[in-house]
Amino acid sequence: MRQIITHFTDDDLYKFTMCCAVIDNFPRAVVRYSFIDRDNTVYPPGFADELTRQIEALAGVVISREEIEFMKRRCAYLPYWFYDFLKGYRYDARLVRASQDDEGHLSVVIEGAWCDTILFEVKLLAIISELYYIMTGQDRRLDYEACYRRSLDKGRRLLEAGCSFSDFGTRRRASVRSQDTVMRAMTDAARHYSGPGRFTGTSNVYMAMCYDVMPVGTMAHEFISAIAGMYGPQMANNLAMKAWAATYRGALGTFLYDTYGWDIFSLNFSEDYANMFKGLRVDSGDNREQLQLIVDKYRSLGIDPRTKQVIFSNGLNTERAIELQRYAAPMCIPSFGIGTHFTNDYAGVRPMNIVIKLLAVKITESWTFYNDTCKLSEDRGKHTGDPAVVRRFMETLHMHG
Repeated sequence: MRQIITHFTDDDLYKFTMCCAVIDNFPRAVVRYSFIDRDNTVYPPGFADELTRQIEALAGVVISREEIEFMKRRCAYLPYWFYDFLKGYRYDARLVRASQDDEGHLSVVIEGAWCDTILFEVKLLAIISELYYIMTGQDRRLDYEACYRRSLDKGRRLLEAGCSFSDFGTRRRASVRSQDTVMRAMTDAARHYSGPGRFTGTSNVYMAMCYDVMPVGTMAHEFISAIAGMYGPQMANNLAMKAWAATYRGALGTFLYDTYGWDIFSLNFSEDYANMFKGLRVDSGDNREQLQLIVDKYRSLGIDPRTKQVIFSNGLNTERAIELQRYAAPMCIPSFGIGTHFTNDYAGVRPMNIVIKLLAVKITESWTFYNDTCKLSEDRGKHTGDPAVVRRFMETLHMHG
């Protein structure tokens, strides 16, 4: 089996930006992540063994001088000491355990120092997705020519509708080639079609380098979840914003607010942070309802919401993005992060519904026990974590399930 991931920056920017903030603010934290397949997929025999081989092969994937030069040019907010860390970073397969049960369901656990384990998530999800299609023979159904034509048309329609949009599709892409095909189509669309919209880049740093566009992204729920495990969910958003601001000094100012729902975030979102952060990302719940809550909050703080960016990234497709653009444009500066709909849209191939979530954390390696944590989505049924932990967090936050 060929090696699926062969470039160090074939990964989402937010993993690098979070890694830097973790070293800066929580250098001794230890975490445990767990793989979740929301479709309860039965994987082919031997899948976990091949996945383990792919993970072991990552040890040879190191950052190149070209990748560092690109990031220095495009990611000015990253301090130079961080590149020294990346130069010395090696993927350690001992931090990951992959297995299958008797029925073929997949289990993957990642455990170790937060700064050592944080760069596994996106690469593992991309490997699992591509490997599944290879081992089930579905990779033969991937029509890349049709994907290019469809993607070009998606790009044209989004540009003509005035959408600012980027590719967020690394984690559940059908293959590396699939994401590359999408990037080729989107950059071609941006060149050939005029419209008020724009293709702003991709979350994938390697793809951004190949096509010389901006790598985009800030943080994931993981950052807030870990802080909630260490210090409790009531002030987790506030502590996360404080830590983020300490590292980035106002750069990378898009905050992902929905880890524990709107209500507790709103209480944590004081005027100083509302002014410092450029905007918010909507990743769950009803997009229009969430936007209304955001607009009302900004107005209550005396801030014009039309000066603030709102990034929508909740299961979008072309139609939904265009519809949302029309709705949101009078109220804020909308933009769109589109993932699976770009990189895994093939006739007869079903995209995987897989995630890796941080579910336990220790403040330092000397602690004798982990603190459990979870994520409480605005979408019912998408809460992730031990049901007892979810209940405990909901009670703490006075949420009604």
